[in-house]
Amino acid sequence: MGAFVIDAFAFCKKNERHEGDIAVAELSRLAAETIDQAGSVKWSLVGGLDNFGHTQLTLSVSGDVNLVCQRCLLALPHHIDSQSVIVLAKDENNADEIESVLDDDAIDVIVGSTAFDTQYLIEDEALLALPLAPKHSVCPDAKASGATEGSGVRPSPFAMLKDIKTKQ
Repeated sequence: MGAFVIDAFAFCKKNERHEGDIAVAELSRLAAETIDQAGSVKWSLVGGLDNFGHTQLTLSVSGDVNLVCQRCLLALPHHIDSQSVIVLAKDENNADEIESVLDDDAIDVIVGSTAFDTQYLIEDEALLALPLAPKHSVCPDAKASGATEGSGVRPSPFAMLKDIKTKQ
């Protein structure tokens, strides 16, 4: 397994840093979004404190996965490259207080623990970096269906009907 369980608060207070590589096949929720289970996700987790003294994690994930194009249903290579800042709270009430102090939508506040599963956090970050409806800019089968090469635009079916009508 590429990830590890940490005491999130101690990790941050000690300014620790860990990184690794996890196969997409080991990330079941991410694997379910791909056409195959090929590839891996590289990750880096850095602990520290923010300007207010809150424990904070900086998570970076990157890697290549093959998604399913929503137009042609063929493989669509996608590069994941995401970084997020996560402030850790002791409980839900503390999380609400921290969010109101920070007032920054770019920073996530979650409840930390002494047995924090980083693999779950890494998988969440990778999933959030995926497009909602992945599509090729021009699907590979577009050439076979008679589309104008390079334009990415299919000929209008009404134009074809007009041609048939004028030939009769």
